[in-house]
Amino acid sequence: MKQKRYDGYKSFQYLEAGVDYKVFDLVPELNRVPSRQVEVTPEQAARVQRIFDEHLVVSLHDHCFVAVEDQSQFFEYRRWGRDHTGYEGLAVSGMDAVFDALMNGTAMIHSRGGWKWDDIITDLGLRLSDIAHQDMVVLATTTRDIRDAKRDGRIAFVVSLEGAAMIENELDRIDVLYGLGVRCLGVAYSEGNALGAGLREPNDGGLTVFGRKAVQRMNRLGMAIDISHAGDQTSLDTIEVSEHPVFITHAGARSLWDSRRLKPDDVIVACAEKGGVIGIEAAPHTTITRAQPRHSIESFMEHFEYCVDLVGIDHVAFGPDVLFGDHVGLHTTLSEALSIGASRGHLEYPRVEWVDGLENPAEAFPNIVRWLVKHGYSDDDIAKAVGGNVMRVLDEVWVR
Repeated sequence: MKQKRYDGYKSFQYLEAGVDYKVFDLVPELNRVPSRQVEVTPEQAARVQRIFDEHLVVSLHDHCFVAVEDQSQFFEYRRWGRDHTGYEGLAVSGMDAVFDALMNGTAMIHSRGGWKWDDIITDLGLRLSDIAHQDMVVLATTTRDIRDAKRDGRIAFVVSLEGAAMIENELDRIDVLYGLGVRCLGVAYSEGNALGAGLREPNDGGLTVFGRKAVQRMNRLGMAIDISHAGDQTSLDTIEVSEHPVFITHAGARSLWDSRRLKPDDVIVACAEKGGVIGIEAAPHTTITRAQPRHSIESFMEHFEYCVDLVGIDHVAFGPDVLFGDHVGLHTTLSEALSIGASRGHLEYPRVEWVDGLENPAEAFPNIVRWLVKHGYSDDDIAKAVGGNVMRVLDEVWVR
């Protein structure tokens, strides 16, 4: 994989480590575990590289930060609010753009509960300050920014938040987030909020009156809407109320595995009928199936193929939802904050230490494209799935 224009920058190197902020031991960005590469022939490898060269590659959802080596230090690490971006790994990821969800509900800089306005704004500001001090990753607020990033050998960084709890009952806070660079906002993250129900709520009353106003405000601003963690009825209501297509940035098909973290067919179909896109995710123990209960790229791609069969190649993409570090360990540490119990299926399945083939952002898309080439997908269909479908929606939704 050709490397982006990376000069070796490490996060916050413009400050004095140990003086301006506390230093933590971080995991290696590359080769942390022996995750396997999808095997292809030399001819297929050449085709894989050509696809990366000629087509936009866009991740609908990832967390491109580098985790601490010692998970017991995670909360203290978060208190400092200085997430290190995995520039070294991103340089070889093949991505031209990434919807990065920052730390969302685990941004506990000022509070223990997360999702507070001050936490989100501080998390956003510190992350973008670091990005502003290097040259490979650039903040993207328009589709032109994404296309320019590819042309220039850079990576477009799209700020995406998974839930809207922090706006409370203030519609104008959506405008503030937009002004600060946020270009994709989730209706709810697992727990319900003033807009509607999240996936962990036992009862889903759908989008609230305020939630309808929030969706309309996002439409007017030109902000993409995400329903990945919203409840089923709240998701359907959002699709109906929105004037534009919406994203399911990271999920899979509940028909393949009985988990509220995955979407039922009617939500996926409704999203597609409105012109929207579902991104298939790979966070540990999500996109597993009855046929393949051990999570790997094979079970992940089973969800992809199911959704393609259900709604067509024009409405499916990838939002791997991976990070640099021990994702399984992070889920254990943050089981309550991340609603892990509500996200798990009701069937028994073998636990994995990492998702083989999709361990971090550096290997996700290279392996996804290899898999698609190996399994006979055309260049046109691959181009749609790895970026074209997302760009089609953004060209309609975003103010350019």
